[in-house]
Amino acid sequence: MNWSNWVYLGAGLVVGMGVRWLFARSSNAASSSSPVAPAEQQHMPQLLQQIEQTQLAYQMAQEMGQFKAGFLARTTHELRSPLNSLIGLHQLILSDLCEDPAEEREFITQAHEKALKLLHLIDEILSIARTEHGTNKLDIQPRSLAEVLQEVNQLTYMLAANRNFPLRVLLPDPGIYVLADHRWLRQVLVSLVDTAIAQMEEGSIHISSSLSPTNKTVRICLDVPVDALPDSESIDIIKSEEMLPHNNDENPAFSAGMKLLLNQTLLEVMGGKLEIMPLATNEQTNNYTRLQMSIPLAFPEAESL
Repeated sequence: MNWSNWVYLGAGLVVGMGVRWLFARSSNAASSSSPVAPAEQQHMPQLLQQIEQTQLAYQMAQEMGQFKAGFLARTTHELRSPLNSLIGLHQLILSDLCEDPAEEREFITQAHEKALKLLHLIDEILSIARTEHGTNKLDIQPRSLAEVLQEVNQLTYMLAANRNFPLRVLLPDPGIYVLADHRWLRQVLVSLVDTAIAQMEEGSIHISSSLSPTNKTVRICLDVPVDALPDSESIDIIKSEEMLPHNNDENPAFSAGMKLLLNQTLLEVMGGKLEIMPLATNEQTNNYTRLQMSIPLAFPEAESL
């Protein structure tokens, strides 16, 4: 082996040792950077939670938009029926189809009455819309649930008795208070009872209440016959493209579905909700269903401290 071979051998050893040193340095750098991964993994659950909250907020906003669209669709339908009747009377007059001035005056009187009833319907919708928007301030304070139900019983028992429908109101403990506007809560309950009486053909109405400590709410339940509730209308959103039932032109008023929708809106403004719940099936409840209202539970003794 001559001297040139020794030079090549030495150069190869130097190059090999240099490459080995570079590989060792890169592996050390990779091992030193590995502890960063667990820190990133710790932030992943928080990021996923934020994504889930964002998705939930989007879904709630989407459902609220659908609810508003359903409310608008039902409102326009409810107002079209008396308005069409009003237009029809004016067309008879303008087309000179009246036999004499007396009949013409009678049509004008009927049109005036229907216009006043239509104005009353519009005022009711505006009142609830202003309440939902916050223009009409609610007087939300602790109210005795027993006193509210007692007033509802006094306002509705004669209406039920006149149609031979038994109305039973089971009063709760006088110490149970709810956070609500007294006038609006009483109006919602009276409206629900009145709607049930107007729709039902036979049976009875039973009003009761129960506590829900886990949700800090009070449940007010109205057990009514199945035919007392609209079977083809949604309580929250108009999902069907079918035509809604027409109102009676002789007595323009909100339909049962519209009343449920307005009452649901009022309860939501007060922090509650309205649901249609099934009853346990037995011989006594086979033809009955339940309207369940949830109202925030109040603790007046604790608030006064």
